[in-house]
Amino acid sequence: MNQWLQTIRALILTVTLVGGCTPTNDSASSKPGHHVEGGFRNLPGSPVYAGTWRDTVSAYTDRIAEGIRGYEPTLASEYILGSEAVRQSLAYVKGTDALTWLGHATFLINLDGKMILTDPFLTDYATGTPPFGPKRATPPALTVGELPAIDIVIVSHNHYDHLDVTTIDTLPGKKSIHVVVPLGIGPLFIERGYTQVTELDWYDTTDIDGIAITATPAIHNSGRSLFDQNETLWAGYLLSSKKQKVFFCGDSAYGPVYPELARKMGPVDYAVVPIGVYEPRQRMKSHHMNPSEAVKVGQDLQARILIAMHWGTIRLSDEPFEEPPRQFRQAAGEQGWGEETAWILKVGESRRLTQ
Repeated sequence: MNQWLQTIRALILTVTLVGGCTPTNDSASSKPGHHVEGGFRNLPGSPVYAGTWRDTVSAYTDRIAEGIRGYEPTLASEYILGSEAVRQSLAYVKGTDALTWLGHATFLINLDGKMILTDPFLTDYATGTPPFGPKRATPPALTVGELPAIDIVIVSHNHYDHLDVTTIDTLPGKKSIHVVVPLGIGPLFIERGYTQVTELDWYDTTDIDGIAITATPAIHNSGRSLFDQNETLWAGYLLSSKKQKVFFCGDSAYGPVYPELARKMGPVDYAVVPIGVYEPRQRMKSHHMNPSEAVKVGQDLQARILIAMHWGTIRLSDEPFEEPPRQFRQAAGEQGWGEETAWILKVGESRRLTQ
């Protein structure tokens, strides 16, 4: 009986993880349009959830059934660097503006000598009750103990596959790391010993040693259980140094926020965009973009280079595990981005960010 209770709890957490609940539409007229009583919502004009509660539950029970059958997705070796190659790749970009994909939405981004860690998730399970819940299929390129010294942590939202408590619990240097999070997430870091924590609303900016970090709108949701849905904000980020601008999309559906963001913040040099966890579209289109929509974000922002993320790490949706990069390559090519300007990194691969 206890295992069944654990499984049910894992199901609840997994439903939360990829947004099975629709954000509330209650309004709070004295606040910005995305603020509502007790939390936040997506802006008007955003895609809305088209499935039923039964659709949502069946999707996650399918994942559980796969686990019971022993099905484990695997990422082809051509997409993964070995440990020695990871070290060589890091050594190649050392001391330069660069980016390293650790898996899923977790990157090391070096700008102006500051090491930025995005959406920290470096453990085996995207759940609060391991070993129950979504299990990582592809190991992270680096463990917490192998990371270089981190100066800044940015978090897009509080889902388990983007904010892993074990990772941030074990990250060294808590008192010197600057943490930047959307509204409402700060206490999770403060109670774990971080002392430099900044919460941002959409279009708020903080400056850390010459790097401007602006929270940008996204179309998604938040929550770590069924009982805290949308109480904290979700966001993307624009990272601006003296040399270049890097857009980190976080988790999002595609919608009118991106043309609006382009009008307000201008072209970017690099756009890091999510390309996975998009099927079935009826359920996923309200909170996850597909590869062609990820390319459209790059078009809206007039990005010089697109960088794919959020695929090949953990099975949270129905599309084949290696379909996202194939579709991304095709969609990008149709819009004029070739292999040199639409990057599909290997897990552990580093590349320099040039002007």
